[in-house]
Order: sequence, then C-alpha cells, then structure tokens
Amino acid sequence: MAKPVVVGVDGSSTALRAVRWAMEEARRRGAALRIVHAVEPPALRFTGGFAESAGIVTKLRAEGERVVAEAAEVAGALPRVTTVIPAAAAPNALLAESATAQLVVLGATGHHAFPALLVGAVPAVVVAHAHCAVAVVRGVEQAASAPVVMGIDGGPYSTAVIAAAFEEAARRDVRLIAVHSWSDADLERFAGPARPYFGWEPVAEAERRLLAENLVGWQEKYPDVAVDRVAVRDRPRHLLLEWSKKAQLVVVGKRGRGGFAGLLLGSTSQALISHAHSPVLVVHRLR
Repeated sequence: MAKPVVVGVDGSSTALRAVRWAMEEARRRGAALRIVHAVEPPALRFTGGFAESAGIVTKLRAEGERVVAEAAEVAGALPRVTTVIPAAAAPNALLAESATAQLVVLGATGHHAFPALLVGAVPAVVVAHAHCAVAVVRGVEQAASAPVVMGIDGGPYSTAVIAAAFEEAARRDVRLIAVHSWSDADLERFAGPARPYFGWEPVAEAERRLLAENLVGWQEKYPDVAVDRVAVRDRPRHLLLEWSKKAQLVVVGKRGRGGFAGLLLGSTSQALISHAHSPVLVVHRLR
C-alpha cells in the first residue's frame, strides 16, 4: 500500500486550501490522505507552581476535533481519509508523521506564534527537517494546463528534483520547464570596470551542457512529458520566483550546490516557500 499524503491543519483558510491541494495530490498518487492537527498541552506557570491545565487541554482538543472535522469534510471526495490529533507541538507532530509519509502538505501561513515571519514557523521547520518531500501551498491557483517548473543546479539534490518534477508533470499531463541559472554576483563584485568585457558565451555553453547532462535519460523514461530547457545567467531564486508566476508547481531541492554544508535549508528554497506565486515542492535526496 502506498504511503499516505499528510496535511497539517490549524483551522485557517490557508490550511483548508492546503487540504484541497493535498486531496488532489493524494488522488493522483492513489494514496490515502491523513489530516493532522496538533494540540500542544500548555505549560501554565504562576508564582506558586503550575496551574491546573486539564480544562484548557479539553477545550483545545474539542477545538481540534472541530478543525479536523472541517478539513475532513473538504476532503470528503476521497475514499481513504483519516484524522489524528496528537498531543505535541505542531512541528514535532508533523516531523513524526513525515517518517511514514510520502509527502507532507502545509499552508504557507496560518495560526502560529510568529505572525511577523514571511513564512509560518511550522512550514519552515518542517521543510528543513522532514523525512520526506514537503509541499507548501501558496500563491494563486493556476490553470490546469500551467506547467510544472523545476530548478536544477547540478548539486546533490538534482536527481531527486528531476525525478519528482517529471513524475508531477506526468501525473498532471503538462509541460515541464527545466530551469538552470547561474549568477554573476561574484564577478560584479570583483571585476569592476572589466566586467562589461567578460566573455560570457563559454560560460553559458558550459551551463547549457550541464543542464543537458542532468536530463540525460529522463525524457526516454517519460516520453509523454514535453520538456523546455531554460539556462540563463541570473540568480536562481529570482528566476524561479519569476517562473512561479506562471507555474502550477515549482520543484526544488532542500539545498543547492552553493549552500553551506551546515545549512538545513538553502536560500533558494527558503525564498520560494516565503515568496513564490505557486505551490512549492521541496524534495530531499534520493535514498
């Protein structure tokens, strides 16, 4: 049996949109949908010790039952829908679920403790630490014919990104846009007046070749998926954010080839889950 698609809900409208998106994704994958709403027992403290919180927990769980019931009603068209209300912090609950899921789906924002963040605290933590791919549902809904866009940089996540993007394009029966970009930021900083005279064509040819090499064999494996190649001199996050305006899904790796080894989430994936105009699928390395 296929691993389930997990969706986290918190009662917000963005979470319900994530449920609808996850429902369609589960249907395409032939998977069950598992709806998760975490209830974290509060630690109430006063000068004499800890206050009795049983009544508050009961109210929180009752609210959780309402939240998952509303989400289950939205997903009612699916034959296999389950709900769970773990007693844990939301990130911990979703990370535990990710160990046995094929995909975790989250809304871009919602009810969380840090409203000033551009992306909710829960999505950022889950994307960085999950055991499976994570989709953050944001932006406006595009036409069903809109393409899937993938960002390729030749780094350690590229194979996983390509595999996921081809599969998503095949499921949706749409074109796949393979985007590869490179930045001249270092040259802008150090070349000074010599920059206008730098010959970019050898670099451009090498980067186009890198993109082509990364795609070898994939179009044979997915002959029905039409692929457009885009290799340009630009900053990856800027280019992918622009493509997200006309994509139904953008697929990227958790980190790129230029990221620091200690970082759990790369700057491009962070920018996309914060600012993209479409849902973003962040994948991990193939195991």
